[in-house]
Amino acid sequence: MNRYKATGRLDGVVEQSRRPHKSPNKTAPEIEQKVIELRKARPDWGAPKLQVLLKADNIELPVVTIHRILLRNALVRERDRHQQATLRYEREKPNELWQMDFKGMPPELSSEVLPLSVLDDHSRYIVGLRAMPGTKGEPVRSYLEQTFIENGVPEAMLVDHGTPWWNVNHPWGLTTLAVWLMKQGIRLHFSGIRHPQTQGKVESLHRTIERAWRIRGGPADASGWPKWLHTIREEYNNVRPHEALDMATPASRWHPSAKKFNDHPDVWDYPSGAHVRSVNPSGQLQLANRHYTITRVLAKERVMLQPFAEEKIAVIYRNTIVREIDLRTGQSFPVSFNPYRELFSEA
Repeated sequence: MNRYKATGRLDGVVEQSRRPHKSPNKTAPEIEQKVIELRKARPDWGAPKLQVLLKADNIELPVVTIHRILLRNALVRERDRHQQATLRYEREKPNELWQMDFKGMPPELSSEVLPLSVLDDHSRYIVGLRAMPGTKGEPVRSYLEQTFIENGVPEAMLVDHGTPWWNVNHPWGLTTLAVWLMKQGIRLHFSGIRHPQTQGKVESLHRTIERAWRIRGGPADASGWPKWLHTIREEYNNVRPHEALDMATPASRWHPSAKKFNDHPDVWDYPSGAHVRSVNPSGQLQLANRHYTITRVLAKERVMLQPFAEEKIAVIYRNTIVREIDLRTGQSFPVSFNPYRELFSEA
């Protein structure tokens, strides 16, 4: 009514904006510009990670405020929005378990480069990230040897049923590279077939790498991948805050393994009183007048036989279960089980 009296016109009573004339809590333009600059420098980082960088510059902003600034400036794409995980599983200490896998690449690049990732389960620290020319065993072994020399050896490693540590075209499964890892005292765990979520942490890393590549741009050619991956690894380990670590960096939660690489592994000592047999040159064991296939890559190696159910025996090489024997049917099977459930804790 007051506005109508002041103007004498009906359009004087049209609803006006409810935006306050003054906004004492509005983010200062220079701070908003700082948020924009940080986002453009790291376009694959969200508000929680940018908040950590702002705090380092003594700028305190709530995550929701940072996110609103990004929205106002059209710096958030719909496909980049996702809900956070509500439940996570991790090993209690660094180097209890490393996850290892190749990152899939588009067809036009896969013939030139396949990044191989090695990630610590507890700290999410990238122990190794190398542009490999393929999945052949010898180059992978050479790189892993270098990784072990520089970072120590983990207690266990989680891998999938893929080359070069598993032969999908052979019923015996294991490869010479897998046995080489076991000889370092590493307990190997194989993820569920067609269940990549078993290796969730390394798969998450691969999504982060792909997102950085998609948004920032990758190297111009195959020769640029080593440097590009090195830059990503350094940032991921030492700069990028990790939400699963309460916004700490992986490097702050990781340390090298005290277990050193041994180029000439010692003879393995099985528990006293254990039933130990040698695999014959054909990769078989003879039990109860039957020959059971184990694997030729363990020819002449000593294995431990551990009963675990009626008429069933687990074949354990060093500290990894490699085969299951069914005495009733006379068959043997490769072992693939949940990596977080040990059949024999003492093995």
